[in-house]
Amino acid sequence: MRLPKAFQNTSLMVGAVISLAIILCAIFAPYVATHGVEQMDMRNRFALPTAGHLLGTDNFGRDLWSRLVFGARISLTIAIVSVVCSAFIGTVVGLVAGYFGGWVDQLLMRITDIFLGFPAIVLALAIVAVLGPGVLNVSFAIIVVAWTEYARVVRSTTLVLREQNYVQAARALGASPIRIIFKEVLPNALGPIIVLASLGLGTAIISESALSFLGFGLPPPTPTWGWTLSYGTKFMRDAPWLSIVSGATIMVTVLGFNLLGDGLRDVLDPRQLSRGGAKTK
Repeated sequence: MRLPKAFQNTSLMVGAVISLAIILCAIFAPYVATHGVEQMDMRNRFALPTAGHLLGTDNFGRDLWSRLVFGARISLTIAIVSVVCSAFIGTVVGLVAGYFGGWVDQLLMRITDIFLGFPAIVLALAIVAVLGPGVLNVSFAIIVVAWTEYARVVRSTTLVLREQNYVQAARALGASPIRIIFKEVLPNALGPIIVLASLGLGTAIISESALSFLGFGLPPPTPTWGWTLSYGTKFMRDAPWLSIVSGATIMVTVLGFNLLGDGLRDVLDPRQLSRGGAKTK
């Protein structure tokens, strides 16, 4: 019953199509791009969108479509790395804090509150300013500000799951805490984690674009979306499409991942599943 329900969810289907299209463009960028990412044509500076240049050219005559396609690789790489690492760290912290409780819970949650006390963008800017630009450094900055959300959600879910009968039964049979956490609790907490991860991809892309826009992301001439948007603002009179297309690309990508996350939340919601089961009966 879950598969038909997933296909009936409009948000999930639209988000999946948009996200898949962006991911495929990033994977097959050399074949999708029409020009070299650094190929210049000074005679066609600020060219309007044409058949030869689908989205026009920039101030160096570089094809904007090709730069955005290759930029998708960078944005998605940073987003995926940061989301996977953030989810792993936050999930471990949330599981340990929620299952053991007591002073362990208090200690881990106070550490989480310390990180939450800093504005996310300010903390990310400070980290990148100290470590310098680069894919790994930008990813690390996003991880530092993103893992706390996973920790809080997984902790609250674990607090409920640890009181369930099957967990109590496993404990009574002598199962170790580690076994209970990873065999009984974690599989039942995967729904919220998956939803958070899908939504986190869009947030990570915005964070990377914001850092690049402010000059703290990957240095030029790396074709990042945020940097393209940033320098496009300098040529709003001559070539407004530079900023418009870059901003629209970020918006559509983030929208796709957000719709995917909303759809997954509806499909994986236990209340929705129970309603479906009740109707079937």
